[in-house]
Amino acid sequence: MPDPTTEPAPGDDPAALVTPHVEQPSLWRHGGFLKLWAGETASQVGAQLGFLAIPVLAIHLLAATEFEIGLLGALQTAAFLVIGLPAGAWIDRWLKRRVMILADLVRAVALALVPILWFAGVLDFAHLLVVATVVGVATVFFDVSYQSYLPVLVPRAAIPHANSKLEGTAQIARVGGPAIAGGLLTVVQAPLLLAGTALTYVVSFVALLTIRDTEVPAPKADRRPLVAEIREGVAFVVREPLLRRIVLTTGVGNFFQTIAMTMLPLLVLRELDLGPAVFGLATSIGAVGGILGALMTARLARVVGEGTVIPASALVLGGAVLLAPLMAVVPAAAIPLLIVVELLLSISVLVYNITQVSFRQRICPPALLGRMNASIRFFVWGVMPLGALLSGVLATTVGVVPTMWIGALGTLLSATFVVFSPLLGMRELPAEATAARG
Repeated sequence: MPDPTTEPAPGDDPAALVTPHVEQPSLWRHGGFLKLWAGETASQVGAQLGFLAIPVLAIHLLAATEFEIGLLGALQTAAFLVIGLPAGAWIDRWLKRRVMILADLVRAVALALVPILWFAGVLDFAHLLVVATVVGVATVFFDVSYQSYLPVLVPRAAIPHANSKLEGTAQIARVGGPAIAGGLLTVVQAPLLLAGTALTYVVSFVALLTIRDTEVPAPKADRRPLVAEIREGVAFVVREPLLRRIVLTTGVGNFFQTIAMTMLPLLVLRELDLGPAVFGLATSIGAVGGILGALMTARLARVVGEGTVIPASALVLGGAVLLAPLMAVVPAAAIPLLIVVELLLSISVLVYNITQVSFRQRICPPALLGRMNASIRFFVWGVMPLGALLSGVLATTVGVVPTMWIGALGTLLSATFVVFSPLLGMRELPAEATAARG
């Protein structure tokens, strides 16, 4: 359930969920947003190349063990646990676009080192772990800034529409990226794909450099001790009852989903020996679900209720993860099952994320956006390195497939926090925080 951003069909603008009787500002004439969108699209394509290249590099070229794969997955997200909370307080003090520019530069340089070391004949697994850690730290700062920058860049009423566009193009990248990566891996080595990923971060870097906005840093006189500012962000998340339920489901779901899905590349590439081309193609076909998710979110919200969409999509996600270990039980159906898993995951994650991210962005005071997003990322992404490490330990002890079953069952059960809540049956989510309503 990563917390994970095609344009909605006519009449499917999620912004209508916020202000249904007001004409929404056009983002097609918003130069800053278009540049942000272009840069983010480029980096999403690169990220999909890396999504397949990194496990192929670790498993095929560096012969990584189950525990090493778990460790690699843990280090990719460990920064959300270690520095996630202070990062949010720092970002609320800094210019968010500047933070994103620096983070893109760091990620580009770190990933470019992999093919350089490989060409020099000295690349080993330890290097991959260091690169994963550095990229993970930069990603914390980029992602928290990114989610906090959007309300600064575009009008508040346009936030859901902007999120839908960003999520939709991310899904288009997920459709084409893995298939391209799988095809390229039949003719080039995995480190070269990471060079391509580095280049896409350079594109994002350049796009962000050209944006002009009116953001100014928070006055130094308004700053308080870091711990007090962090506490304020955490308190906002904890005291909002609906947001608290969403964070519980997302956090617990991410923990168990990470346990299951960390082992998916090992199951597909090593135990079932399907090969990177099949893995990439199946992932791309499944990612079409993301486009469907972006298109159907607003319609689903109107039909079943904006609040109900959240528990419904969480249940579908849990069911999708349950299908993954079935590939080992029915190897002859492994490829169709992989496609179905990826399809359902993409649909459910997009519907879930567009709804809940837009909800939390519109109820949060602007001055708290960085800390709110960082607090949520701490809770829902900070558990992922723990899940990845536990996945490696469990797979070493009981095997890859039993580990995936444990993770899948936990993911499904995580939906109970939102299923047994006021969200189920709610037609519209609140437009402001509980405290603001008194």
